[in-house]
Amino acid sequence: MNKIIKNRIKKVAEIFLSLALCVFILYWTYRDFDFNAAWHVLRHDVEYEWILLSLIPGIFSHLFRAWRWKLTLSPLGEHPRTSTTINSIFFSYASSLIVPRIGEVARCGILQRYEGTSFAKSLGTVVTERIVDVICMLLLITTTVILQMPAFIQFFSLTGTNLNSWSALLTSWPLYLLIGGIAITCYVLWKILRKRLAPILSNIWTGITSIRQVSHPWLFLLYSVGIWMSFYLEFYIAFFAFPFTAVIPPLTALAIFTVGTMAVLVPTPNGAGPWHFAVITMMGFFGVAQTDAATFALLVHSIQTSLMLTLGVYSVIALTLLKKHQSR
Repeated sequence: MNKIIKNRIKKVAEIFLSLALCVFILYWTYRDFDFNAAWHVLRHDVEYEWILLSLIPGIFSHLFRAWRWKLTLSPLGEHPRTSTTINSIFFSYASSLIVPRIGEVARCGILQRYEGTSFAKSLGTVVTERIVDVICMLLLITTTVILQMPAFIQFFSLTGTNLNSWSALLTSWPLYLLIGGIAITCYVLWKILRKRLAPILSNIWTGITSIRQVSHPWLFLLYSVGIWMSFYLEFYIAFFAFPFTAVIPPLTALAIFTVGTMAVLVPTPNGAGPWHFAVITMMGFFGVAQTDAATFALLVHSIQTSLMLTLGVYSVIALTLLKKHQSR
């Protein structure tokens, strides 16, 4: 009982800290924001049909992820229905707005409950997906940095990031001593707990290595590219809704998108706060007034978050109806 209470307290603390960080960064970013000017822009200057159009690739990013997930589950002998897989993805994004990163576990739980899919194996495939996503992100960052090097140097300078200090940190012996200590600790814990964890980890590892047995590797690659292309299009199409961003070229938008994507790694609901700061700062480099950039970030992030919540509510309704149908 004490362990359950401690876990609940830990989860509540994580949610509180995430929300507190989000609120603090948003307050700091918008502390001098001219809401009257923003309201004028929202009422008279925004072409909302572009905002609605940008939601289409947003939905497709979820669909591509669901279709890709089915490809990695298939070699494991797991064949969940496409509709359930899609709804699990919808729900995972919505739940992550409440507890950051919880969605990856939640979607595996949904497949286990409604399709009988092995939780450990599906979790392993999720790990594989994340590794692929990290590789895609690194490729995106590398390409964008090469194409927009001056903008990134200016961004790191303005945000107080000293690249020389990072270089010194990566070559310092205390860092490697710390890494060695962590590695030894993990090894000792593994020796102690391996008998209990071995069956679970074996299933997870089976899920991770499922990518080697994907029957359509090119389709897997296509879905992966589709996910990130959809993310970018969801962001870039919204530019045409505002007169001050409609003139921004695609490569410049890619640089802004990349920095915003990096900011989402900070554990706040849908990157709220860090994403706003990053997008506003990058837009400022390319001549967009701060109030205009802040208005863009506030509206676009709110609409995208609303889409996640709407799809999450839809998934709950769809899964509830599915459960009633199965119980008959």
